[in-house]
Amino acid sequence: MMNRSRVSLPSSPSPISPSSTQVWRFIPPLAASGQVQMSLDHWLLEQHRLGKHPAVLRFYTWNPPAISLGYHQHRWPESWQHLRWNGDPVDLVRRPTGGRAVLHQGDLTYAVITSGLLGSRSEVYQRVCEFLIQGWRSLGLDLSYGHSGSNYSHNPNCFGTATLADLVLSNGVKFIGSAQLRRGDALLQHGSMRLEPDPDLLRQVFGESLPLPKLSSNLQGDELHEQAIVALTAAASQHFGAELVTQPLLQAEWQSVLSQPLLQVADKPRNQN
Repeated sequence: MMNRSRVSLPSSPSPISPSSTQVWRFIPPLAASGQVQMSLDHWLLEQHRLGKHPAVLRFYTWNPPAISLGYHQHRWPESWQHLRWNGDPVDLVRRPTGGRAVLHQGDLTYAVITSGLLGSRSEVYQRVCEFLIQGWRSLGLDLSYGHSGSNYSHNPNCFGTATLADLVLSNGVKFIGSAQLRRGDALLQHGSMRLEPDPDLLRQVFGESLPLPKLSSNLQGDELHEQAIVALTAAASQHFGAELVTQPLLQAEWQSVLSQPLLQVADKPRNQN
């Protein structure tokens, strides 16, 4: 029999839907390569679209560090294919979602796979992002939505500008960048939360010094990740009106995930014209 442990969370005061509490799967935090993480997010979306899998909340980190390209992003510096950090190569991978490049080092990524959310793209972004606002507020961090910048389409760096789908700190520094993929009624939304980025690596990748987030918490590393996951999981349960059931991936599921074709990154980027 499948071993399930239920996450103890407060009941929902204002779920998105007035319907009875839904059961969502909570997949324990996972550290893996960018290709594995993107394959897993895409597989979970397809399984949910086919009605074979419930809605999902999960958090993960990228090991080794990586730059993820948006699905339609074909221009980036060729130097990104030869980056190293602490002596190890930095992976270059492609997301199934849109948007611009994200450096995944010192960050924590969230992923929500669900369905039945109506409205425009920006409205759905913000309906999902509300649990992030609530969760980080409980940790003393106030976030608000960004605004579309005129240079977004020309900036290869996701965190170089903020849109209505992004969350910024009170000083305007972008803290969370999110991206979406829809398949019919099913939705994947995932995003990077910049907890402890290395400023030297950021400068090496994007050729500029970006403002870094300043968190009110004194925690660092794994403790910071754990505190954030507890707060955000509780907020998601409240916001989505969901009972979260912890269930790690089964061996058969891993086999199915890893058998998928990988999203390819071209050997050389198009010209940066």
